[in-house]
Amino acid sequence: MKVILKKDVRALGKQGEVKEVADGYAYNYLIPRGLAIEATASNLKLLSDQKASQAKRQQMEEAEARALAEKLNGKEFGFTMKVGEGGRLFGSLTAKDVAEAIEKQLGSEFDKRKVELEEPIKTLGKHTVRLHLYKGVYAEIVVSVTAAN
Repeated sequence: MKVILKKDVRALGKQGEVKEVADGYAYNYLIPRGLAIEATASNLKLLSDQKASQAKRQQMEEAEARALAEKLNGKEFGFTMKVGEGGRLFGSLTAKDVAEAIEKQLGSEFDKRKVELEEPIKTLGKHTVRLHLYKGVYAEIVVSVTAAN
């Protein structure tokens, strides 16, 4: 019997896949637990429609990310921070601080998890920061840290 998996099933397949399984396995285990539905013509059509809408949504998200990358690439964001001896900052500049500066610039929300900082910035000067906006879509910005008076 052919079934469409509604959830990932270990040793069988991932969500949305069509699999051939034994009738007893389908009727006694997969279907009652909500892990699969029978692969009828209407269910297969519904699955293909869902995949098409998901692909369209992903395409739109990627286009938005590319536009944002184009807008942000090479931009410089300035920060003024208190400095101790040797040019070291009191505290540090984190991904959250960078994300907040980008939010102010864009006027919309920006997730701090998209900012790729291996460790917080603790020195003066210009630092290149990479932003991961979408799968395979990156932008690089310059963070300029100057000393406060």
